[in-house]
Amino acid sequence: MASSGIGRHTAKSVSNLMRMVGSSCTCPAHSGRLGAVHQHVHKPSCASRRHASVETPRPEYAFEMATSTVRVGTGVTREIGMDLANLKAKRVMVFTDPNIAKLSPLKTVVESLERSGVPHNVFKDVRVEPSDASFQMAIDAARKYNPDAIVAVGGGSTIDTAKAANLYSVYKDADLLDFVNAPLGRGRAVDRPLLPLIAVPTTAGTGSECTGSAIFDLKSKGAKTGIADRALKPLLGIIDPLNTRTMPKQVRLASGLDVLCHAIESYTAIPYYQRGPAPSNPLLRPAYQGSNPISDIWSAKALRMVAKALPESVTNSDNLKAHEDMTLAAAYAGIGFGNGGVHLMHGCSYGISGLNKKYLHPEYPQDHPLCPHGISVAVTSPAVAEFTGSLFPERHLEIAEVLGADITNAKREDAGAVLADALRRFLEKLGVPDGISAFGYSSSDIDALVESILPQHRVLKLSPRQVGAEQIASILERSLKNY
Repeated sequence: MASSGIGRHTAKSVSNLMRMVGSSCTCPAHSGRLGAVHQHVHKPSCASRRHASVETPRPEYAFEMATSTVRVGTGVTREIGMDLANLKAKRVMVFTDPNIAKLSPLKTVVESLERSGVPHNVFKDVRVEPSDASFQMAIDAARKYNPDAIVAVGGGSTIDTAKAANLYSVYKDADLLDFVNAPLGRGRAVDRPLLPLIAVPTTAGTGSECTGSAIFDLKSKGAKTGIADRALKPLLGIIDPLNTRTMPKQVRLASGLDVLCHAIESYTAIPYYQRGPAPSNPLLRPAYQGSNPISDIWSAKALRMVAKALPESVTNSDNLKAHEDMTLAAAYAGIGFGNGGVHLMHGCSYGISGLNKKYLHPEYPQDHPLCPHGISVAVTSPAVAEFTGSLFPERHLEIAEVLGADITNAKREDAGAVLADALRRFLEKLGVPDGISAFGYSSSDIDALVESILPQHRVLKLSPRQVGAEQIASILERSLKNY
């Protein structure tokens, strides 16, 4: 796949591509109608479905661009009460975690709801790095309250928990594993509209306000997994820089690294047309489709912003411009990977965090073992870059240059090593833990980690190079120490 050139895309090219995709179908999944934004569901009568249904499988030939509406502005959180009133909401359920429950973002949301006379109930027990048990607790609360709209105030953990509560409050008889990604779950498709969900992110990292994914620890399997369906995307994401100013340094670091890896993985994922056969029904086209011309634009822009803003954001808590740039970069990368997908860095991270038994990270909750998601993703990034660099080397070299490497005399066959070195320097300067051994893992744990990672089909299949147990084991071995 030819390099698209990081930073050389224009707003006009984005607009043209959006019109190209949107004009091909009039069903709600592709419609620009405001009333259809939160549905994102192909109907059986959809023309795309008729055209795509064929007797024999054909290679994938199409990609979709789906994202939430976002509203960006300092202080814009104060409008949320009017948004819910405009939706005629009468029973709003607000999700947050115990820490954010004490801070200004939730206070601002509640005050706005009260000013607009919107009845609401606040659920404050979201777990940071959620588990199947914490998801189920939120689902049970939502089913009991029976909301007609949902608000999430917090980081990716809170937004993902709210997505799950939304889904299962509509599918009241569904079991948690019904919609969880196969093979760990049953991979059921969402075939009916969900409730309006408004996401108010308080971190600059996950991009969950723009995506249809909800990630959690499946404790019985010792692995992270999730639910991925376009229908889960929030109706609206409110990106307010005021809401991220309370982030501790380590939260800024971890969430920012997640943005970095979202951008890298989406930009280097297998092209959508190489992913496999086209689905028999557009409803079955995965949210993570592989790299494509639209995702590339957003991921490339996010990467440039992160490379500049993240070091400033981490080292200088008073640099408001850097914090604001990171909130935008998180959303840009969310749009990119929310349609293009992620691959090996995230795939490996699910095992690393899922099998963590003792590690506690500074400035995060200390009541349960926790390896922050962005940290667990980033520690394998150098080894992954070395592995994938032989595919699309131009893109790997572009990324390395953005991260500060001199690629003037770099050879295509060295692209993976060049990017790996650039990543090591970048991570070390930020103070990222030195490989997975920092979490207590050793070579004796590799087999168990591989076993936990292999079921992550949804993301592993997007690797530009095919992977199996041997390749994953090699990546983990090389990630024991990075510096």
